[in-house]
Amino acid sequence: MTVHLEVAEGIGTIRLDRPPMNALDVATQDRIKELAEEAGGRADVRAVILYGGEKVFAAGADIKEMRAMDHAAMVLRARALQESFTAVARIPKPVVAAVTGYALGGGCELALCADHRIAADNAKLGQPEILLGLIPGAGGTQRLSRLIGPSRAKDLIFTGRQVKADEALALGLVDRVVPAGEVYEAARAWAARLARGPAIALRAAKESVDAGLETDIETGLAVERGWFAGLFATEDRERGMRSFVEEGPGKAEFV
Repeated sequence: MTVHLEVAEGIGTIRLDRPPMNALDVATQDRIKELAEEAGGRADVRAVILYGGEKVFAAGADIKEMRAMDHAAMVLRARALQESFTAVARIPKPVVAAVTGYALGGGCELALCADHRIAADNAKLGQPEILLGLIPGAGGTQRLSRLIGPSRAKDLIFTGRQVKADEALALGLVDRVVPAGEVYEAARAWAARLARGPAIALRAAKESVDAGLETDIETGLAVERGWFAGLFATEDRERGMRSFVEEGPGKAEFV
């Protein structure tokens, strides 16, 4: 298998394992979708890490495989490509990308599907599809512009240039930069903190933010309102409020 799901202490790590560069061929794309859906549905997974290993996150699509496809083949494949990444974006739990080495093309697009991105200080990210006479096809034109703004996104997409970790941080493309040997542990610490949190409230927060970005503010407020009221039916809400009143903030233990 080119992708694995490893679960420990409430954290599921979706690990790319296609040496040497974790090229995202069709089989790998399909496996990502399968494991994203599994992680989303498993009760023992409370938070998720996307990880490509110590050397590289993912250097992009398998160009040799893609070159053999004609227009008709890609018409049939393009939706499945997008859906494999959308499955990651729709995991109803906190997701962090631990980015080492290269995250280019599809690799960058995969990182964009996470809620939070922690990069190695030697990481390089970018959308180089234009250099192949293409555009990003796995959500890059949409998620990148929503994350860093249309002007900055167009600069990266139009030029195909790679950005180092410090520029990626300044652009908002990543959220934190750490030494290369500490990326996975930093991601695990982030995930572990949220794995102890109120699972339904975290799902509500994620779905409210994501839905709001895709619609008008009134519809977004309606989504938020529904989730907010609904959480008053949960045991975690009762535990959280009782703990706040009796012990002070930040001490609740959720189920």
